[in-house]
Amino acid sequence: MSADGLVFRERAAEGDPAGLLVLHHGRGADEHDLLGLADVLDPRRRLHVVTPRGPLELPGWPGHHWYAVPRVGHPDPETFAAAFAALGAFHDAQWARTGVPPERTVLGGFSMGSVMSYALGLAAERPAPAGLLAFSGFVPTVEGWAPSLADRAATRAFVAHGRRDPVMEVGFAREARSRLEAGGLPVEYHESDAAHHIDPAHVPLAVAWLGATLA
Repeated sequence: MSADGLVFRERAAEGDPAGLLVLHHGRGADEHDLLGLADVLDPRRRLHVVTPRGPLELPGWPGHHWYAVPRVGHPDPETFAAAFAALGAFHDAQWARTGVPPERTVLGGFSMGSVMSYALGLAAERPAPAGLLAFSGFVPTVEGWAPSLADRAATRAFVAHGRRDPVMEVGFAREARSRLEAGGLPVEYHESDAAHHIDPAHVPLAVAWLGATLA
């Protein structure tokens, strides 16, 4: 399926959805990558879950991407801005289509997908979501974007990262926690000895956090 230019997959809730969970994949993956997490994170099928595909394909790289990477932590401004606009339109379309509002929505993802969750969830011009679910990501530093935290006090964050991550080192997660907490956002933070992947030990913690966030 596609909506507002982005291909996506979805898993519907059983009955009227109690919330919306948008999962953004990492670098070089696609809309199928995190779809299997829907039943893991939401075993009671309370939520409508959508998994969009990144709009960018890069020569020599498999899969799809949200932006080009000149340096980790610092997305390419042009491709980042294009992905931000496309993803914003996609989120708007999902809210209109499902009838679930931003304040009942969690934006989440892995790696580059976490970056886009931070980007859309913390932008001043975008609606504040109920929560941000960030596995192995960072709050981006990029021209033309800055986080707006003073108006996000009701947005909860779950941050999980591996200390042995060779792609996005754990300092990015620690910095994100510090920035979010300084801005007044409630943060649940977890580290482990994992590398660049979702640590299975963090999953039940995320399930509990998600249930509380969209109770």
